[in-house]
Amino acid sequence: MRTVLMVAEKPSLAQSIAKILSKGSCSTRKGLNGACSVHEYTGSFVGQNVRFKMTSVCGHVMSLDFIGKYNNWDKVDPAELFSKAPTEKKEANPKLNMVKFLQVEAKGCDYVVLWLDCDKEGENICFEVLDAIQPMMNKSYGNERTIYRAKFSSITDTDICNAMNQLGEPNKNEALSVDARQELDLRIGCAFTRFQTKYFQGKYGNLDSSLISFGPCQTPTLGFCVERHDKIQSFKAEAYWVVQAKVSKDSPLTLDWDRVRVFDRDVGQMFVNMAKTAKEAKVDSVTKKEKAKQRPPALNTVEMLRVASSALGMGPQHTMQIAERLYTQGYISYPRTETTHYPENFDLKGTLKQQANTFNPDKALKKDGINRPRKGADAGDHPPITPMRAASESELGSDGWRLYDYITRHFIATVSPDCKYLQTTISFSIATEGFTCSGKTLISAGYTEVMPWQGIPQEEALPVCERGDTFTVDEIKLLEKQTNPPDYLTESELITLMEKHGIGTDASIPVHINNICQRNYVTVESGRKLKPTNLGIVLVHGYYKIDADLVLPTIRSAVEKQLTLIALGKANFQQVLQHTLDIFKRKFHYFVDSIAGMDELMEVSFSPIADTGKPLSRCGKCHRFMKYIQAKPSRLHCSHCDETYSLPQNGAIKLYKELKCPLDEFELVLWTSGSRGKSYPVCPYCFSNPPFRDMKKGMGCNECTHPSCQHSLNSLGIGQCVECETGVLVFDPTSGPKWRMACNKCNVVVHFFEQAHKVQVSQDSCDSCEASLVIVDFNKTRSPLPDGETQHTGCAFCDPVFQDLVELKYATMRHPMHRAGGARRGRGRGRGRRPMGKGNPKKPKDKMAALAAYFV
Repeated sequence: MRTVLMVAEKPSLAQSIAKILSKGSCSTRKGLNGACSVHEYTGSFVGQNVRFKMTSVCGHVMSLDFIGKYNNWDKVDPAELFSKAPTEKKEANPKLNMVKFLQVEAKGCDYVVLWLDCDKEGENICFEVLDAIQPMMNKSYGNERTIYRAKFSSITDTDICNAMNQLGEPNKNEALSVDARQELDLRIGCAFTRFQTKYFQGKYGNLDSSLISFGPCQTPTLGFCVERHDKIQSFKAEAYWVVQAKVSKDSPLTLDWDRVRVFDRDVGQMFVNMAKTAKEAKVDSVTKKEKAKQRPPALNTVEMLRVASSALGMGPQHTMQIAERLYTQGYISYPRTETTHYPENFDLKGTLKQQANTFNPDKALKKDGINRPRKGADAGDHPPITPMRAASESELGSDGWRLYDYITRHFIATVSPDCKYLQTTISFSIATEGFTCSGKTLISAGYTEVMPWQGIPQEEALPVCERGDTFTVDEIKLLEKQTNPPDYLTESELITLMEKHGIGTDASIPVHINNICQRNYVTVESGRKLKPTNLGIVLVHGYYKIDADLVLPTIRSAVEKQLTLIALGKANFQQVLQHTLDIFKRKFHYFVDSIAGMDELMEVSFSPIADTGKPLSRCGKCHRFMKYIQAKPSRLHCSHCDETYSLPQNGAIKLYKELKCPLDEFELVLWTSGSRGKSYPVCPYCFSNPPFRDMKKGMGCNECTHPSCQHSLNSLGIGQCVECETGVLVFDPTSGPKWRMACNKCNVVVHFFEQAHKVQVSQDSCDSCEASLVIVDFNKTRSPLPDGETQHTGCAFCDPVFQDLVELKYATMRHPMHRAGGARRGRGRGRGRRPMGKGNPKKPKDKMAALAAYFV
């Protein structure tokens, strides 16, 4: 029996699709990477009985990066990144072992069906999967077709079965357009980012951003926010005057002046004086006109993001995460689409019926059936975003329900009648001046039944009158007002601008907005308004000063059009790539030559690095105090040597007992992630300049292999981490009296010998597991040792005396980047040695079992 391998984009999608196609009769097993399952069943394919294996990836299998040496910021000129620096595809998440997993599952398979998301990114992932699995698949017979592509827009039985019956081929051109975008963004973004980050962080101490990034889409996005900020700052309020009249005939009425406003007070006063000569207001005309408020077109991604931000208070990135979850769970159709037109074969009635119990859509529909939706734009990608099955708040959670509720109401509104109302306008003349008042009366609510926030508000009814009637003039006065500045851009307005100018795609717009927030270029204020920070403002002004093309949307918009032509097969991948890189390479060189222009703006807003921070530890070169700069990225600066040294981030730094590194004489500092976290000493010089070949940049003393230093891994390492494969548990000599050892790779912390007077790491090793022995001195009154003894030397893992005094925990870290290592257990290790014996038990199934196997 031949085998068909089917691959979806996410594990949850694979499970749903397998369940539908197998009619619930598939068996499931875990894949070797632990993240993806494999669902197996038998069925028919291309006229023969076959075995199906349905599995998934977890997004992109591969990512683009420079080869190793070009990732060293200190040794590579950023200008080389435009052409000289070779790139390579690396596994996007090496811990998942996705390539090996796919190859194992593809071995012996005859066909592959690709169920990746149906957009350009999905097409790109198709070819990443094919590159991994094709060498492992059985060879085809003759010209037999073996690669198939499924096209679908929702996870429903009908859509999935239709996709299986109408399999196509993956689109190489669309995949190439994604490759082009990835390479352009990598080369351009890295070159500018590396140069300006190193240049400005070496000069200013209070930038408060760990990375001064540049992005071909990110920077124009920031530009829109700063442009609005500049308009606010340059705005000058101007006084103007309005003539207001109040009249009555049974009930009072306030009228609007036909001239609207004047900017000269004396002129306004003249009009007031003229109007005051009349005691009555004469009705010149009464017009009544039936008007309609149009139902919305079908929902696409950009409109969903706009509404989620402005009405639901949800950021674009968060909105897309929720929408993707709703899609993979089968509640809505594919959430990335530019189309606002329903396909001719779309089952509007069936989709409506599903909502009958929750939303009662019949209220908004015509008696003779569904109202025809407005004709929207067909971008040729996916149908508009619609609900695919009924749901409740308890199923979806708070934010999930709010987004689903809006999507459902929007869909019902698109097939509902327009909202109709009667607009009445009464024109008056008071002496020589004309005034009007108008009001709206609802005729038919239409679609606003389900979208009440767009309904016609209840207004006080206008008096019944006709031409020639007169009203008593109660008051005429001159009101002074002032023009108001525009407000800061909201996320919703920014999304509109990005769509209008072609910055990003429906999928990437949330990413660009999120980036400028994370880089501390803008802050999100109440009402989801985006207010630029000093850093964001200075950067944009600097780009304008040097080369406005770097921040204006025009160049990126043109590049996006070229990428679209690649996707359509109308432009050559290599030519577009080379042409665009040539343009930006010239702009980069000009930017570097002209950086003084931006620097002039920087020095007005930020403090020189020598004037920032507080004295902390001594420099090993000049033996003067270096200053600790807490603003991101935290670092040490020696103003005498004019040198800056990196430090570990996202924790607190303090002096470490005035002890010095034996290699370079720099005073050590202690990094700690908090009272419940972990800590280790750091040599500022070694951290940036690894002293030994087996060390990388960014390592603390707990990873240093110095053979004799009392602070190094060699002196304080005890044994292999109980959780991750590569970490070593290192004793923390500053942790007493609540002594602990912590993994130098992941966030495992082992507490032991609480209230002991002194704990030391011995030079001897355990005979069973080769972990380093520990020497423990207990207080006389609290010693757990027999016969009143206070000192004992033994293995923390194996010694029966110590077995009740050791407790595994997880460090509470300040930042999500600090996560536990992989669940695979390694073997005990003392200072790099491989252990044997009972310190090497089999891998337990869970963390509690791991603790029991190791410490009991």
